[in-house]
Amino acid sequence: MLVEPEIPQNAGNVARTAVALEAELHLVRPFGFRWGDPKLRRAGLDYWKHLNYVLHDSWEAFLEALPEDARVFAFSARAERSLYSARFREGDWLLFGPETRGLSPEVLARFPSLKIPTPGPVRSLNLAVVVGVAAYEAYRQIAGLA
Repeated sequence: MLVEPEIPQNAGNVARTAVALEAELHLVRPFGFRWGDPKLRRAGLDYWKHLNYVLHDSWEAFLEALPEDARVFAFSARAERSLYSARFREGDWLLFGPETRGLSPEVLARFPSLKIPTPGPVRSLNLAVVVGVAAYEAYRQIAGLA
């Protein structure tokens, strides 16, 4: 799930990853681009017809739609816990914030936070990369792949 994505190419690449994993993609407005932006469409290639997605008009609207028993993992470069220490299961939600500011402290306080380790001198990874790494790790665990 993407909260207030700002860069259309990232959102398009995340949409393509969601199609590859047959995952539902949730997006929370406002966006930093128009939903029909050509850069968004181009990054998602011709997979849009296969994308299962839900648009939420606000963070509050998303919270209302979130199942009561949902397990949500918030991703942040500032988190202490590594993605690889989490044990994912079917139905878990992966939550990612805006590219330039990440998730708010209030959101990070509400849900367990995970990070992708970066041993090199990098402050953060590209949003689409983080989503891909996290989504495929969750898929690997849930599918029981070695």
